[in-house]
Amino acid sequence: MTCGCERRRVACTRNPLAGARSYLSWIFRVFLLGALASAAPLVQAAAAKRPNIVLICADDQAAWTLGCSGNPQAHTPHLDRLAAQGARLTNALVATPVCSPARASLFTSRYGSEVGILDFITNPSHKEYTPANGDIGIESRFVTFPALLARAGYTTGLVGKWHVGDWTNDSQRKYHPTRHGFGYFMGLTGGGASTQDPMLEKDGAVRRFEGLTDDILTGEAMAFVEREQARPFFLFLGLRAPHTKYLPVAPEDASPYRDLDPEIPNPDYPDLNVASVKQRMREYLSSVTGVDRNVGRLLATLDRLNLAANTIVIFTSDHGYNVGHNGIWHKGNGIWATHKVPPATPNISPGYRPNLYDHSLRVPALVRWPGAIKPGAVIAQTVSSLDWYPTVLAMAGVPLPADVTVRGRNALPVLLGTNFAPWDNDFYAEYSMRVYCQTDMRAYRTAEWKLVRDFLNPTRDELYNLVADPAESRNRIQDANDPAVRAAISRLDARILENMRRNNDPALALRR
Repeated sequence: MTCGCERRRVACTRNPLAGARSYLSWIFRVFLLGALASAAPLVQAAAAKRPNIVLICADDQAAWTLGCSGNPQAHTPHLDRLAAQGARLTNALVATPVCSPARASLFTSRYGSEVGILDFITNPSHKEYTPANGDIGIESRFVTFPALLARAGYTTGLVGKWHVGDWTNDSQRKYHPTRHGFGYFMGLTGGGASTQDPMLEKDGAVRRFEGLTDDILTGEAMAFVEREQARPFFLFLGLRAPHTKYLPVAPEDASPYRDLDPEIPNPDYPDLNVASVKQRMREYLSSVTGVDRNVGRLLATLDRLNLAANTIVIFTSDHGYNVGHNGIWHKGNGIWATHKVPPATPNISPGYRPNLYDHSLRVPALVRWPGAIKPGAVIAQTVSSLDWYPTVLAMAGVPLPADVTVRGRNALPVLLGTNFAPWDNDFYAEYSMRVYCQTDMRAYRTAEWKLVRDFLNPTRDELYNLVADPAESRNRIQDANDPAVRAAISRLDARILENMRRNNDPALALRR
């Protein structure tokens, strides 16, 4: 998605709270008192009226995993309650469907190709680790939205997964969360953590903790909320589930699926290993229910402390996931779920299916803001992970500095139902896979068509008619005799190149 404000290097400034008089007057007070910085008591009084913000980010959780999204197999009562009390976004997508670049985009509102994080960052213990793949992170020149919240007086904390800068061999810890706006950090800086008894950092030292990893992290998040409740706070809780390995989980998380013969999305897919996909589905949904249970624990803490009324709660995931969809499992670096796998080709290792499928890009997105967002709202507009940056700042009444470039848009008017201007529902995504395979995939998506170009592997180009084929099962790229296909390719290809030029995308050198 593009917006004219990007060209001006300023975020969209449409009034985020039009139609809500109390919030308009609140924002006016915040900015007026912010200008009177010398009057410390007044500034503190204004800050005290700001909402707390809790952003919960699951790891590898697909949009189709919630009961409220229409999945009768999913046991997610707490997330369903969160949706009923706020808004559910049905077309929330991520800029890149794999961990590190997805998280970098969320924190910076820039694409992975812009910040130099193309694929997931490997840890020294990873079999594909090299110094080039390990010494990567968000550079200091990219200002994160937590840093802006901290400057505005918010207490900021990150509990859980970071994975946008591993600095094992860097004595200056230049990529550490505390260098990017988080005043407190407890969790894992890399991508890998065991499901139980994890090695986590706390108080600057890494040590082993006993118990289920997400239970430990959520407990720490609850302690942060209780400790910091006297001042406006921003908490990012990065859960590790439902990332593989899915098990073990708590007995109560597994019990809904113990006797389930799960429905799977593509049971007739040629050569699909149905038994394996069904087993993965049971385990994956068990892990999702563990996420749900821990979300419930954190929500209960907000209730117990009487903070819920003044706390915005956002739930989402770093990217989507496949469990049998299109014959694969995993995310953008998909893995074939068939008995036999296609042979290797130049740049593509055997067993892998790099992709920009919608199931890899689409994530759950729930937002509860009592008194501002209508309970039970269902929002169909396309919203990007890039949009959280300006949207959270607007929620907090924090202006975007004129010298900070963001690619996302302030989606608060959409959440509040005050968006009377046209909303562009087109979407642009990218994935330059560098671990296991080599790709430079770029995609442009409209309501009708989706074009995927792989600039390193031209034979992998794809075109889908999303209206006739929402499952993306029929690649139309070779139907050159169809005038509608030719027109779609021409139109979407131009939009891909437009976005690549805007982002100074290194893959432009490979343009055919």
